[in-house]
Amino acid sequence: MTDKIVVLSTCATEEDAERLARLLVEKRLAACVNVISGVRSHYRWKGAVESAGECLLIVKSSRELFPSLSAALEKAHPYEIPEALAIAVLDGAANYLNWLGGSLRGEDVST
Repeated sequence: MTDKIVVLSTCATEEDAERLARLLVEKRLAACVNVISGVRSHYRWKGAVESAGECLLIVKSSRELFPSLSAALEKAHPYEIPEALAIAVLDGAANYLNWLGGSLRGEDVST
């Protein structure tokens, strides 16, 4: 297992998703953020079942940075309760994992 994670989050608009993606990369809390438009979410909110179109953010980071990443998302996100789910990266291509680590805050840049 690596110390790298993939964090999932959703936004209502592409503009919000792009803004959050750029913020996380600029702060070096994420090495890369993919924005996928056209996601449909179904969820329970305030006692009712809802459905909405959203954008999905796929954030590449590290476990060490998750608390800061999650805090930055909460502060900048327009949702009352933003999604921030971290999924462990078991393994990956060595060159990619090295690049990912070197792109994050506080990690040595090896490339």
